[in-house]
Amino acid sequence: MILVKLNQANFEYDIYSLIKAFYPRENVGVTAEDKTYDEPADMVFEITYLPDSVRIAGKGEYSVDEVFAEDYADRIETKNRLKRKLYEILAAHTKQALPWGTLTGIRPTKIPLKMLEAGGSDAQIAAHMRKEYYVSAEKIALSTAIAKRELALLNRLDYENGYSLYIGIPFCPTTCLYCSFPSNPVAAWSGRVDEYLRALEREIEYAADAFLDKHLNTVYIGGGTPTTLEPAQLERLLCKVKGSFSFAHCLEFTVEAGRPDSITKEKLSVLREQGISRISINPQTMKQQTLRTIGRRHTVEQTVESFHMARALGFDNINMDLILGLPGESLEDVESTLKQIQALAPENLTVHSLARKRAARLSIEWEDYKGYQMVNTQEHMDLAMDYAARMGLEPYYLYRQKGMAGNLENVGFAAEGMAGIYNILIMEEKQTIVALGAGSITKRVFMDGQARRCENVKDVAQYIGRIDEMIERKKRLFEDKA
Repeated sequence: MILVKLNQANFEYDIYSLIKAFYPRENVGVTAEDKTYDEPADMVFEITYLPDSVRIAGKGEYSVDEVFAEDYADRIETKNRLKRKLYEILAAHTKQALPWGTLTGIRPTKIPLKMLEAGGSDAQIAAHMRKEYYVSAEKIALSTAIAKRELALLNRLDYENGYSLYIGIPFCPTTCLYCSFPSNPVAAWSGRVDEYLRALEREIEYAADAFLDKHLNTVYIGGGTPTTLEPAQLERLLCKVKGSFSFAHCLEFTVEAGRPDSITKEKLSVLREQGISRISINPQTMKQQTLRTIGRRHTVEQTVESFHMARALGFDNINMDLILGLPGESLEDVESTLKQIQALAPENLTVHSLARKRAARLSIEWEDYKGYQMVNTQEHMDLAMDYAARMGLEPYYLYRQKGMAGNLENVGFAAEGMAGIYNILIMEEKQTIVALGAGSITKRVFMDGQARRCENVKDVAQYIGRIDEMIERKKRLFEDKA
């Protein structure tokens, strides 16, 4: 275990995230309290915030004692200086450099995007990210290229009068090993899905009325797995959405078909008849053994069949999700998956790095899985980039998560004109997103760049029973003039 003792509570999360990036398999405790832990600490740091400086002292394996001047005039700058100094100590000791340097947040493209909007050059962006955050040249180039594509896509949106809509369907065939999203086995809730839809329809009615004078730019129905709904339920939901909102300014309408074992011709036909422009069919891997390990009940053959079925019905903008670093998968397994995806030729490919999320079974049952190889390296990411390029797909959005394998990133690739605008919006916080359904998070973005959130409860039964409260929360958020 690695323990960090603070003389006052400040920057705990940033310190934790940076140390965890260097030591992903170690337990890390960061506290300003006199806490005791069950596990003895092999390494101990003491960070002391003094009136005009910060002292970092290391004991045990780390024998360091460094002080740097600090006037605390700018909290963000103080945090960045602390992280740089801690990074230097950790990098020197471990003899490794992190690809994203000191950046531990989920939106690294915000930095080049902001600088591009202010007229910054590639050279200025590179110098800033290298000096301030120790980001590698490769990741600087990737994030800058993506920021440029994002900027071109976002210029099509109406920030002031526009908004986007998210609708969550919190049901899945099964719960995947790595998943922490609000999802419930649909078999256990089959008797209450219609009840859930009735509550959701009330939220839809509220949103349609509240945003009557605004322009709807994108719609995204996710989950969970929306195609766990029966064809009639799916049609009911889509008809309600199409009948409640004006689509005169809508640039895309995405539905995550998601799990191949939830896809049928009847459901895809409903999506097609309702004018859905973009769908996802997500294998995660094309190795059958891994699918069983992670709790996906579909087969590789079902993935291929679902894709061809969607093509036959006329879908011409299909996304496929993959995860790198899954239990037991080698680089050869990843390449085999990529070859099979290349043969299908989707218009979008989203490549995720496996993240150990606290609420996921992978973390809860870690003792059962820690013996598996779970490796994701730059070589894996380069391989995915290479195959995406062979398919004519360019990277257009990027985000990161805590506990990601290899301390790397998630990247979305798309063919020309096929990028998912909603995916950029959820990351870059440029436009208000009204989110409906259990576990969804509404984000109101103000013209000065500030953003405020409003969450719906995750539990489906609570959502159904407290739907009036969920609507009232949104009313308060959007009636606030501040």
